[in-house]
Amino acid sequence: MQLDDLYRRVIMDHYKNPRNRGTMEAEAVTVNLNNPTCGDRIQLQLQVEGGIVTDAKFTGEGCSISMSSASMMTEAVKGKTFDEAYNLAEKFSSLMKGEEVDFEENEDIEALSGVNKFPARIKCATLAWNALRKGIEQQQQ
Repeated sequence: MQLDDLYRRVIMDHYKNPRNRGTMEAEAVTVNLNNPTCGDRIQLQLQVEGGIVTDAKFTGEGCSISMSSASMMTEAVKGKTFDEAYNLAEKFSSLMKGEEVDFEENEDIEALSGVNKFPARIKCATLAWNALRKGIEQQQQ
């Protein structure tokens, strides 16, 4: 199996079986973002205790890339401090610029590396990560 095929399978798995899809009952950091160019939208919720993301959930609608990215991101930020989560978002931005980035224990995220070959799809992939950054920035004000 070629790497591109494997990456497509990982993306489709997260799209068809999204992790952390849903809403939180408890009070949470909530960010709503949309991508007006293609209609993707996301609501990201973060449960934060002592500066650590203890849970992350999302709802929304969009293409397989945006929803897969949201699924991967919510998995990756659980248990991370705000700084660690923000750094992950920065690493993801670098990945979308074509830079080589190692996501260590979150290797599914690397499946999105091919998106940078399609500039119109980069906004799809970064929507959830931008929501993460915005939520962190709101909490740190």
